[in-house]
Amino acid sequence: MATSYKPFISNCFIQKRPSHDVSQKSPHFNLPPFPSFKPLKKIVLGVPSLIDVQKTMTDAAAKFLEAFVDSFFEFVDQPLLPSQSNFAPVEELGEAVLVTSIQGRIPDDFPEGVYIRNGPNPLFGGLKSTNSIFGRSSHIWVEGEGMLHAIYFKRSSQGSWKVLYNNKHVETDTYNIEKQLSKPSFLPAIEGDSLAIFSAYLLNWLRFGKVNKYISNTNVFEHSGRFYSVAENHIPQEIDIFTLKTIRNWNVNGAWDRPFTSHPKKAPGTGELVTLGVAPAKPFVVAGIISADGEKLVQKVDLQLNRCTLCHDIGVTKRYIVIMDFPLTIDLNRLLRGGQLIKYNKEEYARIGILPRYGDANSIKWFEVEPNCTFHIINSFEDGHEVVVRGCSSLDSLIPGPNLSLKEYEWLSRCHEWRLNMHTGEVKEKDVCGGNVVYMDFPVINGNFTGMRNRYAYTQVVDAIASSTQGAPKYGGLAKLYFEESRTEFSKGEKEKEKAEEGVRVECHMFDKNTFCSGAAFVPREGGVEEDDGWIIAFVHNEDTIISEVHIIDAKKFSGEVVTKITMPGRVPYGFHGAFMQISFQAQEHNSVYHQQTP
Repeated sequence: MATSYKPFISNCFIQKRPSHDVSQKSPHFNLPPFPSFKPLKKIVLGVPSLIDVQKTMTDAAAKFLEAFVDSFFEFVDQPLLPSQSNFAPVEELGEAVLVTSIQGRIPDDFPEGVYIRNGPNPLFGGLKSTNSIFGRSSHIWVEGEGMLHAIYFKRSSQGSWKVLYNNKHVETDTYNIEKQLSKPSFLPAIEGDSLAIFSAYLLNWLRFGKVNKYISNTNVFEHSGRFYSVAENHIPQEIDIFTLKTIRNWNVNGAWDRPFTSHPKKAPGTGELVTLGVAPAKPFVVAGIISADGEKLVQKVDLQLNRCTLCHDIGVTKRYIVIMDFPLTIDLNRLLRGGQLIKYNKEEYARIGILPRYGDANSIKWFEVEPNCTFHIINSFEDGHEVVVRGCSSLDSLIPGPNLSLKEYEWLSRCHEWRLNMHTGEVKEKDVCGGNVVYMDFPVINGNFTGMRNRYAYTQVVDAIASSTQGAPKYGGLAKLYFEESRTEFSKGEKEKEKAEEGVRVECHMFDKNTFCSGAAFVPREGGVEEDDGWIIAFVHNEDTIISEVHIIDAKKFSGEVVTKITMPGRVPYGFHGAFMQISFQAQEHNSVYHQQTP
């Protein structure tokens, strides 16, 4: 939630704590108020009121807590290996710059718009650990403040292309706090010694009213003509798509008061936005439906789970919502007992829930499946009496960090399919690629087919060897999956060929050695008719030349030559999810004026 993974992930889903007003004299949030006193009807001249005493005590407590952290906690940079150099943060450009180094040609029927990708770009030089009297705690690889990287494709009246690039941090509430303090201040609160994590939770909350940072570094999505950055430990931030400035937090006019999934989905047919919110205290998981115009919360349902499952994605079909309840959990009681805050336990149950679009917790039909960890759903749809769910599934978890001692790369994902029979309760599941082992993640499809039967999907292909020493995956290519075309693998026995498990056809587009991608997205062709009429666009970085590019690949000639290579004016770190948004540049001036007036 990082090479290109948030890759899912997931960032720590922390329950939102009550917030307190920010003092105009101090960058700190006020502490929770002391017990209130009835105001005196008469104030003796020259004697401070109890309100003044309360404020003085609160300010003194804030200063004491800050001094305690400064004295007993040491922030330490997490070192990067030479092979991890492109995980290092970069500076903001300040304004968009013209891109002139373009190899090949931008297609005439490529749509105007912006290709935008989110990803971690930690403040103050990189991810941190802290050493203290309570032990050590560390940021995990999916943390770090979100930075948006945007490529704008604007066509002139003569038909020529103008390409601009910009980047900018997402300015969450906690980003602004640390920028004002000009130093690392939030203690890492996910991985490390249990006592250190617990003390980080407590001290963060006492000082800032929040137990962890709001990182907003995972994904970018559009709803009702507005654009949002998101990570699932907080609500989304609305973004001015032309300037990348952060406009406001989006809580659906006050109706949504909990974390928000990194992968909300547009419901087929209605245009409503389906979301999910996960928190470490009951209610653990809540599903929501937001109106097509983004103005109101149509449905909000406590799914009544008995554990906080780290559910990074959600699926939709024409009639249903798909819930993945897998054994990667956040457990505060486990932390207090000296265990891990986030842990994958393959001995626990795994199940998929099918919830009628406007149903309640009692209407969910649950299907027990083989234990696995699935961060990303490729797509889900209805096929007769079955609900078909496809996703990128692994036998272990990349969160909080991969177990590099596992054999056969169990922490890397493969494409998996579940067929869930709503009448009989039967479950059929299989590896989609069969005997053709391809580790992959960050799936994308033609968005017009979300929730409906689709023929194609595109994924980022893991370089297992390069990833095995990184603590995070690297993606050395792209894959196109043909779900309605099969490929049969054969293995030679001593006497005869034995038919191996049949899998779907997979076409790969691999990059040069030591070249890796992130943020792949599908761009539909203007006037396209078929599902794969379009291109895959992705950020690509060569670690030998230290050059970052954007590649445009024809989805119908997937393994062929790159159509367009756009050289970036500077290094673009690995990140998570990308998207292509068709926008009207004629509306730019109007939108800028509008957003200045938005409260």
